[in-house]
Amino acid sequence: MFSGIQPETGDNQWRRLLDKFVKANQPELAALFWGLWLENGDTQGTIGIDLQPQPHFVYCPKEAVKNLNERVGNRLQELLGIIENNKPETEVLMIGIGKGEIKLIQFAPEPSPQVCFEQVGKDVDSLLESLEERIIEQIIF
Repeated sequence: MFSGIQPETGDNQWRRLLDKFVKANQPELAALFWGLWLENGDTQGTIGIDLQPQPHFVYCPKEAVKNLNERVGNRLQELLGIIENNKPETEVLMIGIGKGEIKLIQFAPEPSPQVCFEQVGKDVDSLLESLEERIIEQIIF
């Protein structure tokens, strides 16, 4: 028979912890996303949260994601489509990177990313610093 809940392994624990972090920090993540969008548009790629060796923010250049897609037999084609069609005015898009795997982080914050940025009232560097401090505290393996 099928079991309802799979036991949590180290391989999927990072996903659960990342989901929990994103849920708890949506306004600040939306503000960061919008601030980086204002600074760079999509010229640097998609913002990512790399969990190794210690959680930190990175850019995932579109070309690197395309190359990875080719190396994994086009299994990331859907991800590429989502990146290509992202609407930064209404939705936040990030890539979680952990344990040799990636995870899409996508949500439509209320209020919009722009309003979150205005309400949080911090510059991008301050947001990066405070979010990295929080993620290091909250995601421990």
